Amino acid sequence: MSATAVRPAKSEYAPHYEKYVSLVPEEDDVLVALDQQLAETLILLRGVSEQHGTFRYEPGKWSVKEVLGHMIDTERIMAYRALRIARNDRTPLSGFEQDDYVKDGGFDQRSVASLAREFEQVRRASISLFRNLDPEAWERRGTANNAEVSARALAYIIAGHELHHKAILKEKYGLGI
Repeated sequence: MSATAVRPAKSEYAPHYEKYVSLVPEEDDVLVALDQQLAETLILLRGVSEQHGTFRYEPGKWSVKEVLGHMIDTERIMAYRALRIARNDRTPLSGFEQDDYVKDGGFDQRSVASLAREFEQVRRASISLFRNLDPEAWERRGTANNAEVSARALAYIIAGHELHHKAILKEKYGLGI
């Protein structure tokens, strides 16, 4: 079994990430899952009009574009953490405040198409990073946001985080219906 198909143990990530890791199907190799998700998400985003891109299902909630921007920012941060940990960098990595990132991201001023392109580029970079890690690098652990995490767990967190937000986009924002 390849390192990419080995699901992370619960000891490889903080408990609050279980909601994401658990969304990745048991039988999936995370690299295959990340690649398949990219295609599925791009299809979903092609159906989003510019008008619907600023839709909020409730006052104070993020718009569709802001959810997408949050997905991009989070994947970039998680992949950066994975890179540092995979390269055996033992420096503790700080957390980030997602609401501040969204507030200062300017996502509603961008087109849905530009956000979709950026999402695709970030995902392809993440896949390339993970595809080229050796088995030992997948298992390395470091500290991020005051919790121990492995490079492998970060790949699963990225995959599960997308699944989580894609479900919200479908259920609360009416995408793909």
